[in-house]
Amino acid sequence: MTLADWLTVIEIAATLAFAVSGLIVAAREKLDVVGGAVVAIAASFGGGTVRDVLLSRRPFFWVDHQEYLWAVLILAAVSWPLFVRGRIAPSERVLVLPDALGLGLFSASGVGLALDAGMPMLVAVLMGVVTAVFGGVVRDVLCNRLPAALYDHQPYALCAFAGGWFSIGCVKLGLAHSSALLVGAALASALRLLAWWRGWRLPGWPAT
Repeated sequence: MTLADWLTVIEIAATLAFAVSGLIVAAREKLDVVGGAVVAIAASFGGGTVRDVLLSRRPFFWVDHQEYLWAVLILAAVSWPLFVRGRIAPSERVLVLPDALGLGLFSASGVGLALDAGMPMLVAVLMGVVTAVFGGVVRDVLCNRLPAALYDHQPYALCAFAGGWFSIGCVKLGLAHSSALLVGAALASALRLLAWWRGWRLPGWPAT
């Protein structure tokens, strides 16, 4: 498989993972099925759209691959009755796994596309962070929540940042781009899960 093929696979997996996270958050806020679909689409495509704007990529990735849209819409239609009937509990524990997977995979996708566009290393890593984080920010705003990535003091963006640099380092050491991106995605996801499990927090404001 070529690098472009791997990036497509990574993007599909990340899209579905973030769609699930969007559906879970929408279910927690008790939105209807249309609201759930809108939030799932925003979570799936928000970060990648911002990345494409910054990299001047046209058409946007979800316009070029309309099957992504269909996949998210079908996922919303199939899963929403399970949330409504209580078959799936929209708890924080259920949310963290797809959120972590989406974070790692979209981080890798952003890094890979930026490198493919000839961007410098730091810019490539930041494109990974943007791709990984902004979908969740849009998701939370639509659900009338403060974006968790910006206020809950968990090292969310830092996990994507670390995974991006790890991918860059692996490429510099001679690892194939596709393998380096997958390893970086795995590291970012693992760090996110570990941070949630261990309760790691960034320094915050003193209590008043």
